[in-house]
Amino acid sequence: MADRRVFCLVLDSLGVGELPDAARFGDVGAHTLDHLVAAAGQPHIPRLIELGLGRVPGVHSLPAPAAPAGAFGRLCEVSPGKDTSTGHWELMGCPLEQEFPTFPNGFPPEIIEPFVQRAELPGVLCNATASGTAVIERYAAEHIATGQPIVYTSADSVFQIAAHEQHFGLERLYAVCEVAREILTPYGVGRVIARPFVGEPGGYTRTYNRRDYSLVPPAETSMDRLVAAGVEVVGVGKIDDIFAGRGVTRSIHTEGNDDGMGHTIELARTLESGFVFVNLVDFDMLFGHRRDSAGYRDALERFDAQLIELERELRPGDVVLMTADHGNDPTKFETTDHTREYVPLLACGPGVRAGAELGTRASFADLGATVEELLGLEPAAPGSSFAAALSS
Repeated sequence: MADRRVFCLVLDSLGVGELPDAARFGDVGAHTLDHLVAAAGQPHIPRLIELGLGRVPGVHSLPAPAAPAGAFGRLCEVSPGKDTSTGHWELMGCPLEQEFPTFPNGFPPEIIEPFVQRAELPGVLCNATASGTAVIERYAAEHIATGQPIVYTSADSVFQIAAHEQHFGLERLYAVCEVAREILTPYGVGRVIARPFVGEPGGYTRTYNRRDYSLVPPAETSMDRLVAAGVEVVGVGKIDDIFAGRGVTRSIHTEGNDDGMGHTIELARTLESGFVFVNLVDFDMLFGHRRDSAGYRDALERFDAQLIELERELRPGDVVLMTADHGNDPTKFETTDHTREYVPLLACGPGVRAGAELGTRASFADLGATVEELLGLEPAAPGSSFAAALSS
């Protein structure tokens, strides 16, 4: 175990069918994977199919090999939510008992007024539930003219601040987000998100200089326990932001899926031992939220090729786990929100028995417990490790 590496790749938003309580979230019938395949056509993902993605319970859109090369199953979310923080925290053994507060009618004066005053702003624009790309197109010119940042939210517990990198300033945007984080912490808002953009009228583009300012997880996570035991934990992508800097020994900022997989492959070449936790944000940010089924399919195809490259760098005993944090059905056009779904569970690598059926796991937290056991710890509750099933 001393030199084992475990890689967990979160295909952000790749849901595999509605959870039993989907009606409570307005997500009856959601199925991110099956619906994007139906809308955009069969993706060329030979490795994911070989590993058993089509054998995951509830997946009907992909071929199901009789003898998969990997282990397969799905995870059920027990936390009341369908957002990034809720999903990732539960994956690492920290499910929530209460959902984060949301603000479907915008933020009240008792939040906005101190934010404007303490951040020394002339005011804010929008302050409503909105699509990130649409809100920039609508308010960017006024934002540039007045210096007022664009504040908006979604079905998630987020306070999002969009601002032009040149006209408003990137460091200034980060600074006002820190002010917002302080104000919103007593309200329990999950994340403050910096949404920088560039460009001119008719051609504004969000950049990868996004930052998430998260609440601190309310309990110890699998990552915390690994770090306490002397295990290296590398966060790739927005992992460090999601966990408010906790439980990570090294963080690598990325600019999308390709960059994230590039760093992960390099870590497979160089890392001696430890846990690599990777968030692949483009599936959600560029394709789920924008309802782009064809783009989502193409991103899966690129990931499949990069997964093959990653596997070439694995060493004896290594394990690669693939999952998601929630759904984002790109065919659900009435909203641009996440969807309440099961998420897939695939495992491969020299430390994995081909064809292992992992079933439907009772909680996302089973993944964190498994990572702990694979890296030599006694897995802590509430997760139930499936490490034995991977190797038996």
